[in-house]
Amino acid sequence: MRFVLNGNTVSLDVSGSRRLLDVLREDLRLTGTKEGCGEGECGACSVLIDGEVVNSCLVAVGQVEGCNVVTVEGLAAPDGTLSHLQQTFIERGAAQCGICTPGMLLATHALLEQNPRPSEDEVRVGLAGNLCRCTGYTKIIDAVVACRM
Repeated sequence: MRFVLNGNTVSLDVSGSRRLLDVLREDLRLTGTKEGCGEGECGACSVLIDGEVVNSCLVAVGQVEGCNVVTVEGLAAPDGTLSHLQQTFIERGAAQCGICTPGMLLATHALLEQNPRPSEDEVRVGLAGNLCRCTGYTKIIDAVVACRM
């Protein structure tokens, strides 16, 4: 199995039926992607597959053969410097317990790639697949609005 992960080609000898979430966390040690519900409802396990936000708990790793996959780790620079988006989430208090944060960041990244200046309503729609119990969404929406390009 081969695919591009955070800009690097990876080759794995794993069953194609395993969940992408498990392969990322267990085999590749990329633990930024979280398991919240395991049913595709919360968005904590969101990754980008060919630029689209996808719940990795619902994707068999065999489905990403030849694809470009980005996890939250892929948003930072190779030297570990946080992206502007990640730094803004921290500065605005949008990251609290941390379970939803990776999915929120990836959904926001995808939203800003498609719409660099979303309205607050467009931000709400763009993040609709990601649940948060801590922030009440206000700080997350503020952070996204602050990141508008």
